[in-house]
Amino acid sequence: MSADPAPFAYDGLDRTIHEKARLGIMTSLVGHAKGLAFGDLKRLCGLTDGNLSRHLQVLEEAGLVAIDKGYEGKRPLTTCRITPAGRQRFLDYLAVLERVVRDAGEAADASEAIPIRIA
Repeated sequence: MSADPAPFAYDGLDRTIHEKARLGIMTSLVGHAKGLAFGDLKRLCGLTDGNLSRHLQVLEEAGLVAIDKGYEGKRPLTTCRITPAGRQRFLDYLAVLERVVRDAGEAADASEAIPIRIA
């Protein structure tokens, strides 16, 4: 028996990141150290302007992303990037998610080994 009384609680699944749209945003940004333009991020994640703005606001308030507003020529340009703290929290989150996948695989394998009896 495990020393952990609740081995499947997965406390490290960060609720801020775990929401589907925010998970997509974080996944997109983790591979782009210099950040992504708002429009590119919107396209990659399949979100509307308003939806992306709201999720970015949540991530920014949590310190996971930084949003820089500037200009490219005379056109406004909003760039979103993951912060160092955001990168670490995301990597920690992924480690817990990997544990979930591993535990589920082991449980599925164990259940196949148990014969099912029908009365």
